[in-house]
Amino acid sequence: MTALTFILSYLLGSIPNGLIFGKLFWKKDLRRYGSHNIGATNAWRVLGRRAGILIFVLDFLKGELSVFLAQILIGTPLAMIFAGLFAIIGHSFSVFLGFRGGKGVATGLGVISMLMPQVTAIVFLIWVVIFLLTRYVSLGSIVASILVPVLAFVFGYPIEFILFGILAAAFIIFRHKENIRRLSMGNENKV
Repeated sequence: MTALTFILSYLLGSIPNGLIFGKLFWKKDLRRYGSHNIGATNAWRVLGRRAGILIFVLDFLKGELSVFLAQILIGTPLAMIFAGLFAIIGHSFSVFLGFRGGKGVATGLGVISMLMPQVTAIVFLIWVVIFLLTRYVSLGSIVASILVPVLAFVFGYPIEFILFGILAAAFIIFRHKENIRRLSMGNENKV
């Protein structure tokens, strides 16, 4: 049951919502435009606000549903954490896209919304403030991801949740390495 849950979480995370809905409703393959990424930010830039919000919500739900699946089928916090990790990995390295994909931010937020709701509310608010002030999605995502393990510690979540936060933050920062380089050079794309 555990292996099946993790496989299903990976496959759920692998669903390329940006690609599917971009082609279905907007007749565009996001991999050919903008940053060539299938995530919500590129969908917003290339297809517009409604598309960006739709893709964000669908990618967010992949994270939530994976954790919920583990909660129902296994029921342990550790299984929920691993299911969430598999969903993030699936989103970033989708089996349906030749092991390519998005950066994992929306899916990761969906995961932490199930594991640590208070932390989710705070980091999302911080992300919104940074985005509104700077128009840099990447900067908001990086700062918010760094704050996840810090806030998990502050709110007294178990060590497993804190370690998950550290691992997820490291993964998201790694996936944003090009954005970090562009931010440091002053030529990162704004939304």
